[in-house]
Amino acid sequence: MNERNWKKNYAPYFPLRGIVIFPGMVVPLIVGRPKSINAIEEALATDKLIVVSTQKNGLIEEPEPKDVYDVGVGCEIIQVLRLPDGTYRIIVEGIERVKITQFDLSPTVWHVYVEPLKSTFESSTETEALMRLVSDKFALYSELNKKVPQDAILSLTNVDSPDRLIMVVVSNLFIPVEEKQKILEMTDVKEQLNYLHEVLERENTILEISRKIDEEVRNRIEKSQKEYFLREKLKEIERELGEEGEGAGTISEIKNKMKGRKLPKYVVDKINEELEKLKKIPPMSPESGVIQNYIDWLLALPWDKATTDTIDIKKAQEILDKNHYDLKDVKERILELIAVKKLKSDVKGPILCFVGPPGVGKTSLGKSIAEALGRKFVRVSLGGIRDEAEIRGHRRTYVGALPGRIIQGIKQAGVKNPVFLLDEIDKVGADFRGDPTAALLEALD
Repeated sequence: MNERNWKKNYAPYFPLRGIVIFPGMVVPLIVGRPKSINAIEEALATDKLIVVSTQKNGLIEEPEPKDVYDVGVGCEIIQVLRLPDGTYRIIVEGIERVKITQFDLSPTVWHVYVEPLKSTFESSTETEALMRLVSDKFALYSELNKKVPQDAILSLTNVDSPDRLIMVVVSNLFIPVEEKQKILEMTDVKEQLNYLHEVLERENTILEISRKIDEEVRNRIEKSQKEYFLREKLKEIERELGEEGEGAGTISEIKNKMKGRKLPKYVVDKINEELEKLKKIPPMSPESGVIQNYIDWLLALPWDKATTDTIDIKKAQEILDKNHYDLKDVKERILELIAVKKLKSDVKGPILCFVGPPGVGKTSLGKSIAEALGRKFVRVSLGGIRDEAEIRGHRRTYVGALPGRIIQGIKQAGVKNPVFLLDEIDKVGADFRGDPTAALLEALD
């Protein structure tokens, strides 16, 4: 408990803004209001004792008695420094809590009638436990809040008085003035410790969440800064190598893929045209991804890969007979087509149409033709297709745009001359998105 007691019942007074003083606290104050300066000068002229309490609203320049709390602290002025602008810088030490019973107002200085506000304290195991809890919580608070000075933790080591503990903790807590005033006004020490424990628990939870959020934000920022630094270094390296421009690494990679490929001239021209666009677009732009995806598809197609036909009518006859029973007319028509191809090798894209009920072997005939010619076989089922974009392909600007089924099949085959089977062609339907049969006619023409 405090060793010093407040003995005066009438003393000069001035209000505080934004701070609550507790008994035992040594606090520096800047005082500039005329009435407050007069109160200090009167106290200095007598016994250096003065009463202070906190304003309810710190923005009020000329407070009235209703604007200040009626519980404050009797203090002793222990140091004074008059500044050149007429204000005072003083250091006061809180002596004891006082209850203001009456204000004595005059135009130049305030006085107050006060009576000491004693604390009720019973030493018990529960009080000792509360003191330890508050000390532990405050130690955690000081770790989480970097604004708390390190001396605050050291000053708790030899504290054996609840009043002293409360003073040290509250003076270093960054909480609203209203909460500090509430603690000051409590007369039961156990109640003060309980409330202080609740405040520390809440503040620690808030600080832990704040630190977690801060770490997540800092990690994101550090990652983006690291990426930016690496990109700048990469651009500098590319500049030294003569590969200037954002996205030069991607462009260089695409050009490497083109090396050694026997691509048609119009494909090479188109890729170069797209690369010129890519050079002018920032890598993070959505358009950059669209162009790269388009170029990737152009390079993925087997422009320069084809299988060599093995045209042997006798062997073809054997394969057809082995894989299919009967179907004499159909086999003859297929053999005629193979014979024509043998005689006239420049025939491009001959088309056969198989018509028949399910299960008669239309799909397997296509596989046999591929086997007879030594080509890859690709089957595309058109059953239930209602969107002509499935045939033609989607516009590049659409999210997830893909080429049509025919182009996808050619990429899947890995050669440019597979035997292509368009299955279930009679199940194609039209709706508001267009007529796939019209697009199919255009593709096959």
